[in-house]
Amino acid sequence: MDILKMSLEQKIGQMFMCGFATKELNDHAQTLITDYHVGGIIYFRRNINDVKQVADLSIALQEIAANEGLPPLWISTDQEGGMVARIDVDGIDLIPGNMALGAADNTEYTYKAAQLNASQLLSLGINMNLAPSLDVNNNAKNPIIGVRSFGEIAEKVSEHGVAVVNAYQDLGLSAVGKHFPGHGDTDVDSHHGLAVVAHDITRLKEVELQPFVKAIDSGIDAIMTAHVIFSAIEPNDIPATLSSAVLNDLLRVEMGFQGIIMTDCLEMHAISRNIGIAEGAVQAVLAGADCILVSHRLNCQIEAIEAVKEAVASGRISESIIDDSVRRILEVKHRRAQQLGVISNEDEKTKSLLSEIACNSITLVKDEGQLPLKSDESLLVIWPEVSLENQMDERWNRLLTLGTALQGHVSELKELRICSEPSEAEIEDVVSTAKGYTQIVMATYTAGGVLPIGQSVIVNRLLEQEHSRFIVTATRNPYDINEIENVPAYLCCYDNTSTMIESLASVLMGLQEPEGRLPVTINDLYTVGWKKV
Repeated sequence: MDILKMSLEQKIGQMFMCGFATKELNDHAQTLITDYHVGGIIYFRRNINDVKQVADLSIALQEIAANEGLPPLWISTDQEGGMVARIDVDGIDLIPGNMALGAADNTEYTYKAAQLNASQLLSLGINMNLAPSLDVNNNAKNPIIGVRSFGEIAEKVSEHGVAVVNAYQDLGLSAVGKHFPGHGDTDVDSHHGLAVVAHDITRLKEVELQPFVKAIDSGIDAIMTAHVIFSAIEPNDIPATLSSAVLNDLLRVEMGFQGIIMTDCLEMHAISRNIGIAEGAVQAVLAGADCILVSHRLNCQIEAIEAVKEAVASGRISESIIDDSVRRILEVKHRRAQQLGVISNEDEKTKSLLSEIACNSITLVKDEGQLPLKSDESLLVIWPEVSLENQMDERWNRLLTLGTALQGHVSELKELRICSEPSEAEIEDVVSTAKGYTQIVMATYTAGGVLPIGQSVIVNRLLEQEHSRFIVTATRNPYDINEIENVPAYLCCYDNTSTMIESLASVLMGLQEPEGRLPVTINDLYTVGWKKV
């Protein structure tokens, strides 16, 4: 579409990416495209039922845009891998998360996994993935990044990040690096509050910015901003999303990025509860953002679009700024003309690849003669689950549990499923039940930066009992051992996808060797690159 033939309303609409809440086309989605001319749609799990339904929805959305004479839509999602997977249905293979790939530390694995991911997304009509995370996770208590990062070494994050970017864009899927200038060294989740990174510019260039530099060099299509204050770059306590010093002076001018600058969602509390969504949209455009993400509520989306339109009418935003952004958007859309890929039918080959990556990522941190498990002794598996009312959804009902994966490997097995934040009653039940078993495997799961105290209480209580084998395995953040330091054996597997849990079961039984190395430092004993040998 020729920008000279576009109305101001159409141009502003192209600068917005928005979501809606149903699995089928509804009035919300129709309004976004026909009345507000949005340039992109974002999918969440609320939009996903099965493979055919998603593909049909994508086609229906693109047909509306075409009938309106608009450029093709970006249809995006967050399919990072591991713990962040919006599309977890039959027919889709979940790839390992970034930290698992960082532990395997093989960029060929990373490229192949990302290429599988891209192929599957394209087959669903999804032409942009809000990935990879290029954050360098060097804060053990980071509540939002953690295993979404490839690790704490900037060079390694850069290498794996570039592998993902190349894999996506080689197939025609737009990659979006995030969260610029870096969300890795924070202890606040920007969904809920405003974080500050106080490092000086020298440190930022050496660590946080390096993966973005390499991604830009590789030709990444888009970079997403962080709702985080970087005082060394922006002295006025303005989050990066709204800072011209960050987006224009640093990213656009100094770093030479010519692609799309996209905001993280403005409905996140770091923006919505401090600046407001409508004003946030205006300030983001003034700062240099090309694409404004408002993921959920129609009234917020309309207010943000109208606020930008009013700012242009009043002269606060020059129409030339809008034109520059739209030209960048149209150029990328033209270059990545929508491609529909084909999901590989080589199921066994795919399964073999994912299992190989999993075994090469599982990291044995500590073992005082606990491994492997004995098949002729009784085994109790303790498995924490995130309850539906807590933070996750029906995905948890489909996950393979470790107890299920170990079925058939030992003569007597019982699995106790507990909440990730177990109650006193659950703790007492676990402690009482454990007395009848010679072997114990306790899986830990940390979603928010620090191991829930109930899980550490269980481990410490079980350490007081006599068991021939007691093994703890972290199924998300690798730092859990810091809260349970006296365990005799500890493994990290970085996510609890079914492939990873199957591989973990094989490792526990001695059928496969754990080959991964820590991509982060846990403490002074277990530093980056460590594996028990």
